[in-house]
Amino acid sequence: MRLRSRSMLTTLTTAYTDTRAADLAWALGREPLPALATLDLELTGATVQLRLLGASHQVLLEEEEGVCSETVACIRGRRTPLPMGVATRVGDWEYEFAARVETLSPGSFAGRAQELLALVSDHPQGLAGVFPGSPHAFTAILAQRQGSQVHWRTWHAYPQEGRIVATRTRVGVRVRECV
Repeated sequence: MRLRSRSMLTTLTTAYTDTRAADLAWALGREPLPALATLDLELTGATVQLRLLGASHQVLLEEEEGVCSETVACIRGRRTPLPMGVATRVGDWEYEFAARVETLSPGSFAGRAQELLALVSDHPQGLAGVFPGSPHAFTAILAQRQGSQVHWRTWHAYPQEGRIVATRTRVGVRVRECV
């Protein structure tokens, strides 16, 4: 399923494979993984593809400065926990990633899940997918451009644990130093 620059909320036709927040791992530079849904965006000179995987998300960013691929998912063979923060260089870009886990009561979880799904599905640069079995088991991605930087936020919901994993990413052109 491929869309161009319009929001989307879809029911994903797959088994819910990443059923624990602690199973998420982060990786930079992975090749595109099979996606259940994608959203292609043009953000002022940057091409961004938001990808929902059976095991969470992948974002592919391509700009004149290069290519950046971020994957947050249950990655076979990866047992490294999701980092709470990363700052690194990817080619000529400064890349920053942050993650946090919200633990909510069952009543609060349902409300927060509905709020996030509404936010992303109503946004022209948002993609959200609900997994079978629970209307509150979802992955959602929202991207935008701010000046010379591309930002995206993601949410991965685990209703059986009452947890939502939220991530924020910022990719911007590195300022070259004068010598």
